[in-house]
Amino acid sequence: MNFAVSNPSATPYAPHDDIPTHTLKVLVAGGFGVGKTTLVGAVSEIRPLRTEETLTDASVGVDDLGGVEGKTTTTVAMDFGRLTFSGGVRLYLFGTPGQERFWFMWDQIAYGAVGAIVLVDTRRLSTSFASIDFFEQREIPFIVAANQFDGARRYSVDEIRAALDVDPDVPVLMCDVRSREVARGVLIALVEHALHAAQT
Repeated sequence: MNFAVSNPSATPYAPHDDIPTHTLKVLVAGGFGVGKTTLVGAVSEIRPLRTEETLTDASVGVDDLGGVEGKTTTTVAMDFGRLTFSGGVRLYLFGTPGQERFWFMWDQIAYGAVGAIVLVDTRRLSTSFASIDFFEQREIPFIVAANQFDGARRYSVDEIRAALDVDPDVPVLMCDVRSREVARGVLIALVEHALHAAQT
């Protein structure tokens, strides 16, 4: 599948312009601080909706800040963005909150989604287990994208797959979601995987 992304600097979308023939809802999930907000912001052709709040003393002992001690904000509801491909395919991106205290929202956010990206931080793989379990139990197609943080030890795809114990048919990718092109490629991989899953 060869998508060409629309020009993010073009004039704002008008109802009569470039009406998509297919609209797909996709989720960006994963643990706290793995890069979900960054991915949505990197690819969205509109100003992304963010529900970030400053971390306060109230989160101490509640949110696990291990490995992300420098993080100062957190998503408390969701991130939202949009990406349109030539050929009439439009993705609506919903980034889920990562902390356990917000998991009650996942069912509502996941409703109607064709698939999900589970972002993982190889320094804190255990933070991705809840997302993987969620999508496996609901039979929602997903791919794993290992976000490569600066200074983190590098692992092979096979090592990450084994550590997460995901099925062989689940794509596992290495990525740096700060890159628009890389993040776009992850989304294309998800759409292709979801389409394949729908046909089998």
